[in-house]
Amino acid sequence: MLSPFPLTSRGWLKYALDVAAWTALTPIAFALRLEGDVLRYPELLLALTVGGAVLKAVVVAAFGLPRRAWRWTGLPDLMTVVTAIAVVTVVLFIAVIVTYGILPGPRSVPLIEAALAVGTLGGLRLAVRLWHEAQGRRRAGEDGRRVLVVGAGNAGAMVVREMLRHPEGRMAPVGFLDDDAAKQKQRVAGRPVLGKLGDLDGLVRLHDVDEVVIAIPSASGDTVRRVVTAAREAGVRSRTLPPLYDLVSGRVEISQIREVDLEDLLRRDAVRLDPEPIRDYIQGQCVLVTGAGGSIGSEIVRQIAAFEPARVLLLGRGENSVFRIDREMARRWPSVPRDAIICDVRDRDSLEAVFARFRPTVVFHAAAHKHVPLMEANPAQSVLNNVGGTKNLAELALAFGVRRLVNVSTDKAVNPTNVMGASKRVAEMVVSDVAQACDGPCAMVSVRFGNVLGSRGSVVPLFRDQIRRGGPVTVTHPDMVRYFMTIPEAAQLVLQAGAFADGGRVYVLDMGGPVRIVDLARDLILLSGLEPGKDIEIQFTGARPGEKLFEELLLAEEGTEPSHHEKIFVARKGTPPSHFASSLADLFSAADANDGDRIRDAYRRLVSTYRPDAAVPAGVGREDVTGDGSVGAVPVA
Repeated sequence: MLSPFPLTSRGWLKYALDVAAWTALTPIAFALRLEGDVLRYPELLLALTVGGAVLKAVVVAAFGLPRRAWRWTGLPDLMTVVTAIAVVTVVLFIAVIVTYGILPGPRSVPLIEAALAVGTLGGLRLAVRLWHEAQGRRRAGEDGRRVLVVGAGNAGAMVVREMLRHPEGRMAPVGFLDDDAAKQKQRVAGRPVLGKLGDLDGLVRLHDVDEVVIAIPSASGDTVRRVVTAAREAGVRSRTLPPLYDLVSGRVEISQIREVDLEDLLRRDAVRLDPEPIRDYIQGQCVLVTGAGGSIGSEIVRQIAAFEPARVLLLGRGENSVFRIDREMARRWPSVPRDAIICDVRDRDSLEAVFARFRPTVVFHAAAHKHVPLMEANPAQSVLNNVGGTKNLAELALAFGVRRLVNVSTDKAVNPTNVMGASKRVAEMVVSDVAQACDGPCAMVSVRFGNVLGSRGSVVPLFRDQIRRGGPVTVTHPDMVRYFMTIPEAAQLVLQAGAFADGGRVYVLDMGGPVRIVDLARDLILLSGLEPGKDIEIQFTGARPGEKLFEELLLAEEGTEPSHHEKIFVARKGTPPSHFASSLADLFSAADANDGDRIRDAYRRLVSTYRPDAAVPAGVGREDVTGDGSVGAVPVA
């Protein structure tokens, strides 16, 4: 219950209206019960009117009714009013029964009055809300944007109500589009369902629509693309609500409506997490995240925070990125203890000091060099960081009794054509090798997935920067394809895979279908309101050293087995070569000597499928894209 004091002048007015209107209902209840003979029981009438007025004044104040805004009255507000009326009714009804011998009269008067009060007090509030919404519709209709909402479900209804409640947003909903036949010609949130998605172009012209809002958080990428294309052809702007995993509260607000982004066009079915197994191994534990300032590492930290860890260790060697995630944690999850640690996973002594001081029980390893051309030019760093850092971490996890270690890997580890991919494959082998020595509750696994949209240094930020500068957008090869997922989806599935306790395994995330890089470039140009080949050119620059046309998520000889989650598969166990230890020592020796040829030879001995000669020849595909940008078929993996 809310105290009403201090009140504004408007609050006092609402307070007086509530008490006066409610008190006036007492003689009306008598008149209804006694068929107009109000004064038949004057003593009871006076007692219920005066005594009831005092009681009602107290209850209205105690329930804080004057502090609730009538213009935004909703079901919770009405329930508070009903509860306050119920309290007064019970007290008055008991009083009438107890004093019946002294003040005779009809005992049903408090019940009749209660029914009148619900209609009167609730009606006052609803009338004010309807008046404000009518004024908002009038003002929005005069100078607001006329909006056609795609999706007449819960999200669509909520966003229309928000538009009507907030005329300052200058958005006037004219109706809905929905492919559900049962919703046609119905009214949702006071607005008609005008037709199906295929009717968008005609309805935009018929109703003079300025903007289309996609209010289907669960919509697939194909559906979003279809609406965006139709809106563009109709000459109107399109915007959208975030996908389901971004609408954590389930509440939809106008502020959440945003421009359609590339992630929306590639949107897949929402990841359905099984939270209990994740909670079982994270809740109450000290969790170490390496590479915590990176795109994947920082998102893993955010996802972990929801599972109530005892402490989170934010470890990375880039102080600025670690500082940012540390500040974000302080702002969003102040109750979660944390430590920001500047440390390089290659520095075993410093890393060991971290383990000795904090004794982490769960480790997520997301620190790695990932840029293919840079590692091709600096192969020793791929060994020292990706392989050596993983070896340090796995061995220390074993020595300090870590319960769970999850190594983040990549699709480039499959049939690698570059040293970066080879280094990640060897890192997987290192984790599996160390896991074999674990005879306790420790489980060490690797999780393999493809490219992540919007991650630092990925192709999407590069394309956006090129578009901002007026182009051209550079694509390495017309047939280059990659697997993509969003950062939150990748982090969620990494946590889910970590719940599987089969140590030494490599888990593979369902990445959906491959996407051509040139199609990404074209979509980003179109989403920027420009035309490929007209406003912004797409140029093919030739494949970079070590690149291949397509990535694979599994080795041919591995195959897959199902896991407990529909989007996670497990690669069948492979055995490291018998010479694994000696070849690994040769690899580190070559890296210490900074000998690129020896490093590649050592990778060949360790990874039998490493084929640097299978990369796309540099310079292939140097041409421009114009018109529709058709560039040929996608190779089959």
